[in-house]
Amino acid sequence: MKRNASKYVGTCRCGQLRAECEGEPVRVSVCHCLECQKRSGSSFAAQARWPDQKVRVTGEAKTWTRVADSGHRATYRFCPNCGSTVAYAIEGWPGVTAVPLGAFADPQFPAPKFSVYEHRKHNWTTVLGDDVEHSSTPSARRAPGANLRKLGE
Repeated sequence: MKRNASKYVGTCRCGQLRAECEGEPVRVSVCHCLECQKRSGSSFAAQARWPDQKVRVTGEAKTWTRVADSGHRATYRFCPNCGSTVAYAIEGWPGVTAVPLGAFADPQFPAPKFSVYEHRKHNWTTVLGDDVEHSSTPSARRAPGANLRKLGE
């Protein structure tokens, strides 16, 4: 991971697929849904989101699309060599690209402010912070893009 004041760079494990993200993310969140658990290979997934025009993905990628619990399609871009997901988009968040936090390999990355699908959370996990919004409401019952900072901010 390389970062300066206005750019975050995430990569896959082998380094050939990259996501260069300009500015600060509009949202950093943790998702406990079962599909994010499968994608991350962990008990939850953490990701940051930027406006599409602030993300540049380079290198060879394969894509895979699935239908989320909300009914929206999610399209993942991952490395065909090492299998790491480096970016994805969800129809319910139009104009926004998500990058898994692990791609940045940066323990100083901004902390998540949202913890969603907590009804699927493992009972031994906790997302800490006084300013973290916790939600157990399935995304199908929330407005798409709810609680997303204005894309220009």
